[in-house]
Amino acid sequence: MPAGTLYRGREGMWSWVAHRVTGVLIFFFLFVHVLDTSLVRVSPEAYDDVVATYKTPIVNLMEYGLVAAILFHALNGLRVIAVDFWSKGPKYQRQMLWSVVGVWAVLMLGAFYPILQHTLRELFGS
Repeated sequence: MPAGTLYRGREGMWSWVAHRVTGVLIFFFLFVHVLDTSLVRVSPEAYDDVVATYKTPIVNLMEYGLVAAILFHALNGLRVIAVDFWSKGPKYQRQMLWSVVGVWAVLMLGAFYPILQHTLRELFGS
């Protein structure tokens, strides 16, 4: 680390990276979603074929990943707002980040079976 810099490369940097990555992933999902939904106007048969591919275990795992990305992006966004607009935000940004990660992990654990139940039943039986 160069002398005289404030950059520390710790939790703040990783939350910044994760916020940008999740934002880009959400953007690409929305882009693909708009494209595949617009297929229904062009060719309903092609739309049905595309939607049928979404019923696979791999896509179901991707849906779980999408929920993870949206949830982290939303929670971290609230943390960023608190850091920016609360006078004590910068002082407690690390604690708030770990709180976000904790809440995110608990909610993702709770969402595991409801989202992945189709895949779990398909892979392991009823």
